[in-house]
Order: sequence, then C-alpha cells, then structure tokens
Amino acid sequence: MTINIQYIHIPTSKSLNDFIDGDLTKLYNKFPFIIRADVTVKMENDQTGNGKVCEIELSVPGPRIFAKSSEENFEKAVVNTINDLDRQLRKRKEKFSKNKKAH
Repeated sequence: MTINIQYIHIPTSKSLNDFIDGDLTKLYNKFPFIIRADVTVKMENDQTGNGKVCEIELSVPGPRIFAKSSEENFEKAVVNTINDLDRQLRKRKEKFSKNKKAH
C-alpha cells in the first residue's frame, strides 16, 4: 500500500506522519486489498474549535472509499476518519465474500 500525505495551510509534522502511517498500516493488515491511501490534513475555520481536518481516500477494488473528520486535534480527526474507513471496508469485504460465494 502506498501512503500519500498532504498538508494544507499547516507545516508538515513528522510525528503526525508516523501516527497516520501506523494507523493506516493496521488497517492494511486487516484489509490487504487496499492499494493506496491519499491523506489530506488541513486547518479550516470553524467557530466550534473543530477546525483540524483529516480526509482519507482509499483506492481499493471497486469504487474508492472516502472519509473525513473534523476535530479539536489532528490525532482525534485521524482516529475518527480511520474508524469510519474501517466500517466501510468491513462492508466492502462482506460484499466481496457474498459475491464470491454466489459464483
């Protein structure tokens, strides 16, 4: 799996890169059909204080999978985004297994 991380309007962070890599690697170990992860980390103006945004788009067989989360810190946004992707990947995997059994 290839991981591309892009920072928009904020400086690149080695510790955040490592955090994202670690979480995405765990996801890849559960779902080895992931081809690529495109991660965008950015700041948005948000009156509630939840302006730290993480967006992740996964290239997988079939339509791409996308999730986005906005929180008060980037780590929380990454965790929430990856949890959402995990749910979507489980559904995709179930769909694949059902299709294989049908053939």
